[in-house]
Amino acid sequence: MAEVVDTSAHGTQPTVHGTVADGYEPVRDAFIRNFERRGERGAALAVHRDGRKVVDLWAGTTDPADPHAAPWSEDTAVVVRSATKGLAAAVPHLLHQRGQLDLDAPVGAYWPQFKAAGKERVLVRHLLAHRAGLPALDTPLTPQEALEPGRAVRALAAQAPAWEPGTAHGYHPHTFGWLLGELVARASGGRTLGRWFADEVAAPLGLDLWIGLPEAVAAEGRVARVAEQEAPAPEPGALRTRPKRSVTEAYADPASLTRRAFDVIAPKPDENAPEWRAAELPASGGIATARALSAFYAALLGPLGGARRLFTPATLTQARSLESDGPDRVLVVGTRFGLGYMLHGPACPMLGPGSFGHPGRGGSLGFADPETGVSFGYVTGTLHRSVTSDPRPQAVIRALRSVVSGAS
Repeated sequence: MAEVVDTSAHGTQPTVHGTVADGYEPVRDAFIRNFERRGERGAALAVHRDGRKVVDLWAGTTDPADPHAAPWSEDTAVVVRSATKGLAAAVPHLLHQRGQLDLDAPVGAYWPQFKAAGKERVLVRHLLAHRAGLPALDTPLTPQEALEPGRAVRALAAQAPAWEPGTAHGYHPHTFGWLLGELVARASGGRTLGRWFADEVAAPLGLDLWIGLPEAVAAEGRVARVAEQEAPAPEPGALRTRPKRSVTEAYADPASLTRRAFDVIAPKPDENAPEWRAAELPASGGIATARALSAFYAALLGPLGGARRLFTPATLTQARSLESDGPDRVLVVGTRFGLGYMLHGPACPMLGPGSFGHPGRGGSLGFADPETGVSFGYVTGTLHRSVTSDPRPQAVIRALRSVVSGAS
């Protein structure tokens, strides 16, 4: 592994720290260019191959809105928004693997109150594949209500679906987490999803991943702040893409299912607030380092650091088998989902056709590619407007693809 400590020759402002294995220098260079050309201000990147760490980089500051903030360090963690879904989805798969959860059972078999308002035939797999028809609530929750134990769960139990469950799919930005959280609590004997993940996944593997930040970790002060920033204009000669008019209109219309789904919590919460970081929000509130995010996906594929792999081969196949494909009623573009994971495709390109994982709105991304044994984690505090395909991790993935294809 070569150490990276001086990138002044590349003309970038922040110094990039970390290590890269021989042959992975193009990945390092792509990460550096994110700071030079793509508006990155604080981020980290990690890649594993066959369980071995081959890229581990970080740079910038821990507050994108403050150039004088503390520098990003080796163990800086940050909110990864919907990349949390990939962590959360592992829990029902592991419960299924242990015989505690049937993915083909009605949700109401575990959660009787859920059967109200025409949801008797909603299956567990429908929740994981965004086919339950519950991306929005008739009455949005305030941030305070969203943190109130049981409030969102009761609202979802009473909510009528927006379409006949199982017949179509539409991304559930926020409700995905509450639905899975209640299902896991019911199937596991009362343990919350965040607690289950901490006990059975993060702690045994020694990973800095949290769905609900513990007070002791919060006190260490190593969680970076997030802030929305305007992305720079594309470079001259670069391909310029514009959202389709239907997509733009869907996000602009307060009455559209798109806006209602993303505005389930209104007004927008302060994601840097201590109470928000501490809350268990399995759809959007996870906190991670890039190294831990990549290592988590590596552990889905095979042994990691002496620990057994998380998913059996059958569970791995199950998680990334295509469940939803085509027009997405919320994102208004074509999307592809397995059971809890986005799959490689135009809406969210990953390494190759067999890749599965999850992006976070604004720039974070974690995924695994079983065919090459590669896992990937990119985390950032600099939130751009991207939803599923941010140019910064995509630039790194293109470099990684060239490395992996050249080595195979």
